[in-house]
Amino acid sequence: MRRGRDPDIAVTGIGLVTPAGVGTARTWAGVCAGRGTAAEDPALAGLPVSFSCRVPGFDPRTHVPGPRPWRYDRFTQFALAAAREAVADAGLDPASWDGARVAVVLGSAAGGVDTYESQFRKLLGAGSRAVSPLTLPAFLPNMAAGQLAIALRALGPALHTATACASGASAVATAALLLRADDCDLAVAGGTDAMVTPLCATAFARMGALSRHPGPPATASRPFDAARDGFVLAEGAGVLVLERGADAAARRAPVHARLAGYGSSADAHHPVAPDPDGRGLRRATEQALRTAGAAPAEVDHVNAHGTGTPLNDRAEAAALARMFGAAPPSVTAAKGVLGHTMGAAGAVEAALTALTVEHRLVPPIANFRSAEPDTGPVDLVTDRPRPQTVRLALSNSLGFGGHNTVLVFRPGG
Repeated sequence: MRRGRDPDIAVTGIGLVTPAGVGTARTWAGVCAGRGTAAEDPALAGLPVSFSCRVPGFDPRTHVPGPRPWRYDRFTQFALAAAREAVADAGLDPASWDGARVAVVLGSAAGGVDTYESQFRKLLGAGSRAVSPLTLPAFLPNMAAGQLAIALRALGPALHTATACASGASAVATAALLLRADDCDLAVAGGTDAMVTPLCATAFARMGALSRHPGPPATASRPFDAARDGFVLAEGAGVLVLERGADAAARRAPVHARLAGYGSSADAHHPVAPDPDGRGLRRATEQALRTAGAAPAEVDHVNAHGTGTPLNDRAEAAALARMFGAAPPSVTAAKGVLGHTMGAAGAVEAALTALTVEHRLVPPIANFRSAEPDTGPVDLVTDRPRPQTVRLALSNSLGFGGHNTVLVFRPGG
């Protein structure tokens, strides 16, 4: 099939590796349970913030395809594991597909930063002969996409997107553009990051971005709550298999949801602080709805970026209130459960938005107690999952540098 037959892009496969568990089923169950996953992290002991959201039970020997998973940085291991699940979920076999028509697009905020830090420590402590010759192939940010293309025998475009914490969402939008331009027939797209490292944790803490909540770590990530004080650093990956709707129908593939539109913008405001009025996010939302041929009144649900930082949540709430007025859609924020998976977040949350549309169920925001007095008309889903039929859903992603990406999903049927 070729472009022009169906403007929507079908999501036929989903793979997730998150602090709620390895695999889509565990992650979905975890976010629906609405309990935070943050815990004390021995690797961060003695640092200004010593808790994080780690992926539990991840064993590269079990979860990463191939005979030598130790060659890869953790961010690439996550991507390979999530992609294997996504491709199997889509009912596809790389051994039999036309690799020249398969694209790979992955986003990451930092690449193999754990490898970089550990090898630099070896250089300082033991000299140059202690540095692994695999250092560069492990830590270069594009290597997750490159290694995934090798693993999948994908010979089409293999791209890396870097828009900070919007990187995974940017990858999904880029994959949709490739499909609509007829540059591929299948796209394996998403985001991955493993930035729970001493340097990253210290740097974020020094700039005041991390929560220092004095209570149990599991209650520290609290998007949109009046008492929020920062995000919780996390790791993981989310990968989606995308194809044109007509192609999915031709092979009778089940469809989780359809990617109906996408938009992006720049705040052009500040290196790390969002535009306080959310104007950049609103422009990206308007563009996403235009590409979907939809109006704001058709939006029933928003998966918010929702970091739990005072500035982000306030700006995002302002944008939502101005965009939707007195009839707001339901809003959730997965980072209350999962923490902030950085460049993976946009892809993980895109997958969760697709699952929300598919299952007609909105997961709750973890650790929410009360909103700020001036939040405005924002319908936050809290305490328990909310059954809801969703005609159109948005997934918002924002990143340092003022990047905004919004994805639009509708039901797959």
